[in-house]
Amino acid sequence: MTAATKPEMMSLPELFRLFPDDAAAEAWFIETRWADGPRCPRCDSDNILTETTHPTMPMRCRDCRRYFSVRTGTMMRSAKISYQNWALAIYMLAMNPKGVSSLTLSKELGISQSSAWHLEQRLRETWRYFPDVKFDGECEVDETYIGGRRKNMHSKQRRKMGGRGTAGKFPVVGIVERDTGQVRAEPVDSTAANVLIPF
Repeated sequence: MTAATKPEMMSLPELFRLFPDDAAAEAWFIETRWADGPRCPRCDSDNILTETTHPTMPMRCRDCRRYFSVRTGTMMRSAKISYQNWALAIYMLAMNPKGVSSLTLSKELGISQSSAWHLEQRLRETWRYFPDVKFDGECEVDETYIGGRRKNMHSKQRRKMGGRGTAGKFPVVGIVERDTGQVRAEPVDSTAANVLIPF
């Protein structure tokens, strides 16, 4: 799935048939990352030994002699979260444009809330870096302010923010292409014309 395509809906039975276990999810990540076969993430060599005795690094580069896995150099690095949970979390977050709370994700995946929060943060950070995409058709642009409602805040927090309306909130500008539904949004410093027009 890229920034220019709409995600395809998949039923839960289809999802679990695609990722019945951790091995199937790992194979999917390997195929997605290296369609033409594994390459060393450090020296880019394709001279790879794919069956090693290392407990967590199943591949070894014959050129630089370093062990690695499909996790190496990705958002999954050094995280003790199963491949299956990574794949399911990607689906859940991609299919819920309003987001999924770390509490909900932890219950659905059977992991701790701190692990779910860590997983979500890494996915969101990764998804921020889509390449610049040109919008071809008719587009709509608007800005909004993101932040909590004043009535839900403690009186000390309301006093600290001061003012009403947009006080204490962060401006975000978004653009959507009508035909494809492709969206791009970014936080901005202000909603002044000299900031919004370049966007």
